[in-house]
Amino acid sequence: MNDITLVTGSSGFVGSAVVRVLQERGHKLRLFVRPNSDRSNIAALDGVELVFGDLTDPSTLPSALKGVKNLFHIAADYRLWVPDPSAMMQANVEGTKHLMLEALNAGVEKIVYCSSVAALGLRSDGVPADENTFVAEDKVIGIYKLSKYRAEQEVLRLVREKRLPAVIVNPSTPVGPRDIKPTPTGQMILDCAAGKMPAYVETGLNIVHVDDVAEGHALAFERGKIGEKYILGGENMMLGDIFRLVSEIACVKPPQIKLKQSWLYPVAIASEWLARGFGIQPKVTRETLEMSKKLMFFSSLKAQRDLGYAPRPARDAIADAVSWFRLHGRIK
Repeated sequence: MNDITLVTGSSGFVGSAVVRVLQERGHKLRLFVRPNSDRSNIAALDGVELVFGDLTDPSTLPSALKGVKNLFHIAADYRLWVPDPSAMMQANVEGTKHLMLEALNAGVEKIVYCSSVAALGLRSDGVPADENTFVAEDKVIGIYKLSKYRAEQEVLRLVREKRLPAVIVNPSTPVGPRDIKPTPTGQMILDCAAGKMPAYVETGLNIVHVDDVAEGHALAFERGKIGEKYILGGENMMLGDIFRLVSEIACVKPPQIKLKQSWLYPVAIASEWLARGFGIQPKVTRETLEMSKKLMFFSSLKAQRDLGYAPRPARDAIADAVSWFRLHGRIK
């Protein structure tokens, strides 16, 4: 019997961590990567098969899935701002739909789909949200969140209508080593650790070690129920406390100025205009300011109870992130 496990997004931050966990568990791995991807996160791995393709090119999917028994779909366009929203929708929503349909055609027996807490609702009373916290599509803020919401809904529809054998995991805000891009959260930590974060807008985040997220994927595969969602989170923290912890670990002065969202809307408009004109990522956008008005706190109790998920403290995740950035010359 063929027992190949295909992993999409395998060269990325979360994906490469999942690959390591699966390899330790003895999976026979096939890694789906784009031809132009930075593969430094997986360059040192032995005994893995590489296949090249792109979620936006459905013709590359059948050959990648040939003989595959298990699928971990982690690939996603993760940016909080894009000049062309349709490109993100094509990758995250249509790409996921095409991959799931091809997986059904190929007879894949079990799928772990990496969604995000971005696809879930938030509570207004500060109580951590869970897998059942409702959110209406018209209340989802930001193109990335909207794309992950629609992709998750598509997977759930296929579970109901086509018996797609998928388990869904919803990571919160992963932090840790091998954040080569870096991710938007990694960039915040990098800026703060480098002493380049003079001010901030207060909000709340759930910080989790990327290796715990990877372990959670494996546990979802081994113990998760088809059609169920599992939040893979860690510790709920206010952003100011996160920056103070980063600064303590990096031995730099923490940000001193706490700004109000309303003060930054003119800056966000100008930042978006410059980003469109010069092809750069804006430091602040109107959507991120709107998102910051709600505490993005989440509960992982379901995953802890049903999967045996056991995340470590946020301090460990941040310390490992700072150490990795320093080791790779990103922090002087």
